[in-house]
Amino acid sequence: MAQRHGEPTQKFGMKLHDPYAWLRDQDWQGVMRDPSKLSKEIRSYLEAENNWAQEVLEPVEDLRETLTNELRSRIKEQDSTVPTKDGPWSYFRRFIPGGQYPLFCRVDSEHNEEQIILDGNLEAEGETFFSVHRAQHSPDHRYFCAAIDRNGSEYCSIEIQEIVTGQIIDDNIKNAQGDFVFSADSKFIFYTLLNDNHRPAKVFLHALGNTQDQDTLIFEEDDPGFFVSVTKSASGRYAIISSHDHADTTEILLVPAEAPKTPPDLLWPRQHGVSCDIADHGDKFFVLTNEGDDFDFRISETHAKNLRQGHWTTVVPHVEGRLIRSMLLFKNFLVRLEREDATPRIVIINLSENREFEIDFDEQAYDVNLIPGFEFDTSKLRYSYSSPTTPTRIYDFNMETGERQLKKEQEIPSGHSPDNYICARLTATCNDDGTKVPVTVIHRKDIKLDGLAPLLLYGYGSYGYSMPANFSANIFSLVDRGFVYAIAHVRGGTECGKKWHLAGKLRSKINTFVDFIAAAEMLVSKKYSSKGNIVAQGRSAGGMLMGAVANMRPDLFKGIIAEVPFVDVINTMSDETLPLTPPEWVEWGDPIRDREAFKYMVSYCPYTNISDREYPNILATGGLTDPRVTYWEPAKWVAKLRHHNKADSKIILWINMDAGHGGASGRFDRLSEVALSYAFALMITNKTAN
Repeated sequence: MAQRHGEPTQKFGMKLHDPYAWLRDQDWQGVMRDPSKLSKEIRSYLEAENNWAQEVLEPVEDLRETLTNELRSRIKEQDSTVPTKDGPWSYFRRFIPGGQYPLFCRVDSEHNEEQIILDGNLEAEGETFFSVHRAQHSPDHRYFCAAIDRNGSEYCSIEIQEIVTGQIIDDNIKNAQGDFVFSADSKFIFYTLLNDNHRPAKVFLHALGNTQDQDTLIFEEDDPGFFVSVTKSASGRYAIISSHDHADTTEILLVPAEAPKTPPDLLWPRQHGVSCDIADHGDKFFVLTNEGDDFDFRISETHAKNLRQGHWTTVVPHVEGRLIRSMLLFKNFLVRLEREDATPRIVIINLSENREFEIDFDEQAYDVNLIPGFEFDTSKLRYSYSSPTTPTRIYDFNMETGERQLKKEQEIPSGHSPDNYICARLTATCNDDGTKVPVTVIHRKDIKLDGLAPLLLYGYGSYGYSMPANFSANIFSLVDRGFVYAIAHVRGGTECGKKWHLAGKLRSKINTFVDFIAAAEMLVSKKYSSKGNIVAQGRSAGGMLMGAVANMRPDLFKGIIAEVPFVDVINTMSDETLPLTPPEWVEWGDPIRDREAFKYMVSYCPYTNISDREYPNILATGGLTDPRVTYWEPAKWVAKLRHHNKADSKIILWINMDAGHGGASGRFDRLSEVALSYAFALMITNKTAN
């Protein structure tokens, strides 16, 4: 058992006990940059926890290996993305058999000769973690720029190489966020720098070959609640500097790509609660915004000089409940991705003919995504499609003729037949207020729905992020062993429009948790499973959901899998030095200055609300260099759960000592983490024999 010490603190007249605060390293910022700086006491504790987890899971050690091999057998080892054309070259990534990391390549459009630009496997040799956050070629095709994270902390180094020679000509940029944009002449890049609190707050202009101290500061954000990013406009004519919070407030500045030293021009000033995304089209701009009462967004068009004066022409009007998620602009077409009733759609407007049409899809539950290309003057739209039973397909859609061409279909080498499974969209009714909650379910056809099957119920429900009904090859390791797999599309996401998000944040956060419970109870009532035979799973903010339902309805669940879980809400949101705290007050509330926000947060905070009761089996995971959900959150949560647990259940902590929020970086290494979670679920539901 972990040591307990420290005195209670007072906040708004309430006593708060945090007996495991010592698990947070005093130099946590230093640990993010250099994990070897972790204190010996804390390292010994975490390593002992990992050893204990290994001991508890020893009965399923062979199963974990079987699962890892099984998961790997569904991956086509020699694989590649569909090449994307940009003038004389087409760019793509490919994997080689046994290779953990991609090779970044291009092929001559005329002679079809491949050039390997960056070999991720060679670059990762000797590294415990390796991830390319972003990679992009220069407009003149001479240079290749890559932002690389080598310890999982998301502090990136930006490296620029000359493609033909393979020579690194510039590796001087450190502590970058990973976003960057080339100037039109390929001699400069704009990039975002992370500050000491791991927040992207400054945009610099870097001349290729210069040292970092020679870089020119282009923009600086003074508000710690706002993050800065830099992207390229639709036509490539501008570098777009965006300053935004975690809600709906956006400020946009432009710098001409042909004149990178030009001071940024404020295009869209920040207005509280107003979000904006822009795309340039000659002397016009298309604007995706929720301004006014258009909370589910509209698309408008305006002349560049009139943008700030509000002279709009509405192109796509606001429709409540139909959320416009994004837009993609071409010379002659405007494409939007929207969602209604948890179902996505792709809608295309032919700008020259002022004609709108939709791409048709057949399945009941599915996911689609737009895939941006490099070329602006094209009639070809690329998108991906999948469903819980249908592997991912990549299509090219001719927006002039309506012809659809299949470019790639995800291969499952070990075999997969969609006809063996049933996928359904169900609805749960929340007991608190009657809200209808969409639930996606998949199971084998030969499973008898008599309540005896174990169920894995996945949920998230925060930041307006929606859980897609997409294909995951991994889940069939559970489904083929008799599990029912379900996704609860709870409030806090935007499955049913922006109001769905608003109904699951701030003083309405508890709706997320009661929706998840309602989904579990509905699935029990329909005999997809039974009470006490459900494993709940969530990641990051979805881990907060796991902690909350473990406190609210532990009787419903056989087990809880909480991966990098945000469970210490009060302490994290009360610490302004942590990377995400000020930007996330708009999602959770500010417990430092707002008494009512503090009280509401206390009412559901998973760590705060642990008490003497019988808890289900719990597996919590974390990453030592995770800047988003710091390692001490799951560590403290597990320690406190064990202290109060009155049941004979297994409560396990596993920390990846070589990775951050996303876990292991190699495509095969990360499978062992999936196998860990699935072996735990199979063990506690007694399905290890199958």
